[in-house]
Amino acid sequence: MTIVIIALMLLAYLLIASEHLTHINKATTAMFAGVVGWILYIIYMGHDKAAIANDVFPRHSAYFCSIVLYLLSTMAIVEVLSNNGCFDFITDQLRTRSMRRFLWGIVGITFVLSANLDNLTTVVLMLIIMRRLLANRRQRLYVGAAIVVAACAGGCFTVIGDVTTLMIWTRGAVTPTAFAQAMLPAALVATIVPTLLISFDLPDSLDINRRHIVYRGDESVIPLWQRLTLLVLGIGGLWFVPTFHRLTLLPPFLGSLCVLGVIWVLDEVFNRHGLRTEQPTLLPGSNRRLQYEVLQVIMFFIGVALAVSVLAEVGALKSVGDWLNHNVHDIYVISIFLGALSAVLDNIVLVLSAVSICDVLPEAQTAYQQFFLENGQYWHLVVLSGCIGGCLLPIGSTAGYALMKSEDTSMWWYFRHITGKVLMGWIAALITYFATDYILCFVL
Repeated sequence: MTIVIIALMLLAYLLIASEHLTHINKATTAMFAGVVGWILYIIYMGHDKAAIANDVFPRHSAYFCSIVLYLLSTMAIVEVLSNNGCFDFITDQLRTRSMRRFLWGIVGITFVLSANLDNLTTVVLMLIIMRRLLANRRQRLYVGAAIVVAACAGGCFTVIGDVTTLMIWTRGAVTPTAFAQAMLPAALVATIVPTLLISFDLPDSLDINRRHIVYRGDESVIPLWQRLTLLVLGIGGLWFVPTFHRLTLLPPFLGSLCVLGVIWVLDEVFNRHGLRTEQPTLLPGSNRRLQYEVLQVIMFFIGVALAVSVLAEVGALKSVGDWLNHNVHDIYVISIFLGALSAVLDNIVLVLSAVSICDVLPEAQTAYQQFFLENGQYWHLVVLSGCIGGCLLPIGSTAGYALMKSEDTSMWWYFRHITGKVLMGWIAALITYFATDYILCFVL
């Protein structure tokens, strides 16, 4: 039965990687494989069915359900902010024909937002803004690729910026401050190098759409100070989530739900006149795409988490970990291979698998085991290679898929025009990471 489950998961991973060819939604594939895998496992372990149903499965599900609740609350926070026009300043600031100002402006904003929000939500939001501003499709392809890289790089240097970083944080593999210190320089380099190279392919003057005003209803536009209040509380509140977790030891999703509750109450207060007079308080349908994309990723993550957890229970991941430990015994080779594989297989799958095959060690008996201590290099390199390597091709990350759907980007175009630039950024980021690690070790 173990061989059957492993074969099922390998087939599912193959279908996930070939979604652009089969047109079978990878969330559907992941959900099916994860559920069927657990059904086969509980049938095979029939004599321990009660223990699996009451102890083993709830232990796994509690872990990834807490991440799902965090993603849902983050999505809701972004919706409240977007519905109140808190992100309208981005459109106003980026309305320029200057390529340099537009490209670096939108990349910088994407990088900052993705460090606070999950990167898929940031990508979808920024792609919507880009389409609203840029009229030329060729220019949108290049700028969209820069947005994807900036979002993935920005999300990988904070514990709340990406699903993968959230996973290693909640497993106790890293601490927020030490992780950000080690990863920020590499993340910046991984963003700057591809963006600089992309800028050479764009004209000095961009084709900008004519200015149009977003209509939200006669009485529904809240004052600027109220929008700024919501924005500061929303973004600042998410920054407080790691501190909330450290002080209370409660799951991070409770902190994000607390932030959601606060800004939701303020939303009701600020829009009370519009609610009383039945005025519309949001642009109809403005966030449907945001909801659709994020919910798809959440369902995909649930399926992958189910699949990886059943592989852990049948011992497949432990066998892989033991083989790598005895035959490879080099985290640098493992991380580079992981990054290359992330280009064709979604980085969430790979990072979750890579994290699951190794345990966070309380102490090191050998020099090699030091890589697997809390804040060890293994956890940093897995995230860095998975997030940046996943940008080598658009199918390697959920952010890349969002670009493919938004601009109908072909794999061949992306490979010819973007892959080499991302590769150079990834190599430069790895060099920067090791240089930063050396400097921090020397200083501390």
